[in-house]
Amino acid sequence: MSPDKRDLPAAEELTLARLALTEGDLAHAATHIAGALAQAPTLPEAHELLARLAAVDGDGLGLFPLHQNVFVGTVVARAHLLAAAGRPAEGLDLLVAATGYAPTAPWAEVPWVTAPDLAERLGPERTAQILMQVCAATADPVPRAGQAALTPYLTLARNAVTAHHGHALLFGAASALARRLGEVALAVRWASQGLRAEPSKIGEVWLGYALRSAGRIREALAALERAVEHDPDDLAVYADIAGTLADHGRLDEALDWINRALARDPTFDCAVHTAQRLRFQRDGDVAHLIALADFVREHPEDTHEHTDLAESCAGQPWLGQITPAAGPAVDALRANHAGGQLGASVRLGSPVPPSALHTLTRAVPGLRVQLAHGPGPDPREPRRAVDWHLWRHDGTPAVEAPSPLAAEHLRQFVHPAWPHPPAAYDAAVALATLDLTDLLGLLAHPPATPPTALGRVLDEQDPSLWVRSVQVWACLGLLHHRTDEPWPASTRRAVLLDLAWGVEDWATEAALFALVTLAWVDPAVRPEVAAVVAERLADAVEVARTRPVPIARSLAHLALATPDLTPESRALAQTLTDGRPPVPAPPGRLRHLWRHITAIFRRP
Repeated sequence: MSPDKRDLPAAEELTLARLALTEGDLAHAATHIAGALAQAPTLPEAHELLARLAAVDGDGLGLFPLHQNVFVGTVVARAHLLAAAGRPAEGLDLLVAATGYAPTAPWAEVPWVTAPDLAERLGPERTAQILMQVCAATADPVPRAGQAALTPYLTLARNAVTAHHGHALLFGAASALARRLGEVALAVRWASQGLRAEPSKIGEVWLGYALRSAGRIREALAALERAVEHDPDDLAVYADIAGTLADHGRLDEALDWINRALARDPTFDCAVHTAQRLRFQRDGDVAHLIALADFVREHPEDTHEHTDLAESCAGQPWLGQITPAAGPAVDALRANHAGGQLGASVRLGSPVPPSALHTLTRAVPGLRVQLAHGPGPDPREPRRAVDWHLWRHDGTPAVEAPSPLAAEHLRQFVHPAWPHPPAAYDAAVALATLDLTDLLGLLAHPPATPPTALGRVLDEQDPSLWVRSVQVWACLGLLHHRTDEPWPASTRRAVLLDLAWGVEDWATEAALFALVTLAWVDPAVRPEVAAVVAERLADAVEVARTRPVPIARSLAHLALATPDLTPESRALAQTLTDGRPPVPAPPGRLRHLWRHITAIFRRP
C-alpha cells in the first residue's frame, strides 16, 4: 500500500472527479475519488460521488483494482464498493488493511460498518476473524490519539456479541480489541463470557491479558497458568507469565517460569528473548544481552518481532544512548545554558578534551579560556604512537573540515540514542558513501545542529550532546569504510585504534564505542576489542592517579558494554561507575533533557 503522490485538497479532487464523470472519463473520476477518500475518509460528498460512479459502471469494482503498492485511497474506495455489492466481509478486510497502514485515520467511520445488522450478516466466525485482524494491525495498547479511529470496530464487536451470545472465539476476539482500546472492564467481561461458553487455552490467555490490564495480577496469573494446563507445550504463555511476574517485582519466580520453557525448547524465540532480558535485569551483566544479540543474528526467522533487547538497552550508558560528558568545560557550558554568567573569560583548572573546549567556545562566542597545566601525563599528547592525528598539540584540528554535502548528510539522522548497538551499526551503513577525509573532518568540525525539534532541545540545554553524537556516528561510519579490506589490515581498524589511543578526547570514546559495536555484531573481533578496551581503561585509571581524566567514567561504562571483557577489567569498570549517574549535574536537569530526547526519538 502506498500514499498518494499528488497533493490536492479533497475538495479539488472531488471537483475534478465530477468533471471527469460528466465527460464520461470513469477511470480519471475513480482516481480523483480515491484521492479524496485518502485525505477525508468520512467526507459525505466523496461517498456520494463514489456511489454515482458505481451506478454508471455497474458496481465500480473494476475501476479500483488491487495490485502491488496499491494506493490506500483505492483500497478504501474498493472496500466501500464491496460492501455496497453485498460483500461486506471482503470490504472489511480491505478497511483493516488500510487501518494497519495508517492506524489513526478513520477509515471505518462509515455507517455500514456500525450498522446493527452487519454482525448478523457476517456471522460470528467471520466477525471474530475480522476483529483479530484489527488487533494484529494495531498497537497493543492503542495510543490514546488513535483510539477514536478504531471505535467503529469496537461498535461492530458490541453488535456481534449481542447477536451471537454463545460464540467463544467471538467473545475472545472482542475482548482483545476492547483491551487494546482501553475498555478494560468490558474486555474482562467479554473474555469471561467466552470462557463460560467454551473453556480453552486461548480463552484463558485472553482473560489473563484483560485481567492484567485491569491490574488484577493474581487473577491474571491464575488464568495464564490455566492456559498452560490446557497446553503445556505453548511456551509463549510461559514467557507471558514470566514477563508479568517480572513486571511486578517477582523476578525469581519469573526466571523459574522461563527456565521451565527453555528446558522444553532451548531455541524457542520468545523464551530466549525473555530469559536474557530478565537475566540482565537481575544482575546487569551485558553478556546476557550480547547472547541475545547473537541469537537474533543467528535466528532471523523468528516468529515475530521482539523488543526485549531494545527495552534492556534503553537509557543504559552506551548500550542505548551516549554517556553525557564530564569535566570543567562541560560544567561551564551547562552552567551558561542554565542561566549562569561566565563573563569574558573562564579559567579551567583541570585537563579539557579538545572537543569539549571547541564546543564551549563555539557555544559562547568571544569567551577567553585559560587552561591550567598540572601534573601527570600531558593530555595534549597521544597516549601511544599513532599515525592518524585528529588534534594538534595546541588544540586545533589536525584534519580538514568536511565537505558541506557530507556534513548535511550526517546531520540528517544523527541522534544521541539508538535501540541497541547492532541497530546503531545497521543505521550507520548510510554513512558508507562518505570518504575518510570527511569522516575524520566531522570529528573535529561537527556541523551545526539541525533545525529540528532535537536540534532545538540540544541547542537550548546541552550542545555537548550534539557534538558527541556527531562524533559517535562518524566513528560508526568508519566501520563501513572500505569493508572490502579484511579487518586485521584494514584502514578502518587502523584509524579507530589511533583515535582510541590518540589525544584524550571525546573522539576516544566515540572510537571505542565503534569498536565495541563491531564486537557486538562480529564475534571474531571480540578478543581484540576486549583487550583494547581493557588496556585503554587501565591506562586512564593509571593517569588518574596523578590528574583528573574527564573521560574515565565514560570509558568505564564502555567497558561494561564490551563483549568478553575479563572479570578483572569488568570489576575495575564497575568500581569506577559505582552505580552513580554518569555525570554530576544540577538535580533533574539531565533527566529532563533525556526525556525530551527520548520523546523525539520515539516519534514515528
